[in-house]
Amino acid sequence: QVQLVESGGGLVQPGGSLRLSCVASGLSRVTFSIYGMTWYRQPPGKERELVAALSRGGRSTDYADSVKGRFTISRDDAKKTVYLQMNSLKPEDTAVYYCKGTYASTNYWGQGTQVTVSS
Repeated sequence: QVQLVESGGGLVQPGGSLRLSCVASGLSRVTFSIYGMTWYRQPPGKERELVAALSRGGRSTDYADSVKGRFTISRDDAKKTVYLQMNSLKPEDTAVYYCKGTYASTNYWGQGTQVTVSS
């Protein structure tokens, strides 16, 4: 059973930084390495939206316009982990952040981690 577990969320002041982690279990490092990994977020009362995506092997990335230049997605296949480094956080970044692993037509989602940006 493949599982994704996010961590690293919390309360941070505007302008601060957080690093989210998403650790995969139930699959080998080789299998994890062929998964495309994506971070999504769901702000209070709003739809879930894509934040950042990273292809297998880290060859390509994609970011929502609202986070470009502030967030960085990366992966460590040896640790079966994908990260989201979030800098210069704004109140509008407040949301539950989810990671998703995709291979072919199969998607796995984590349970989410809360990020709150507030003074």
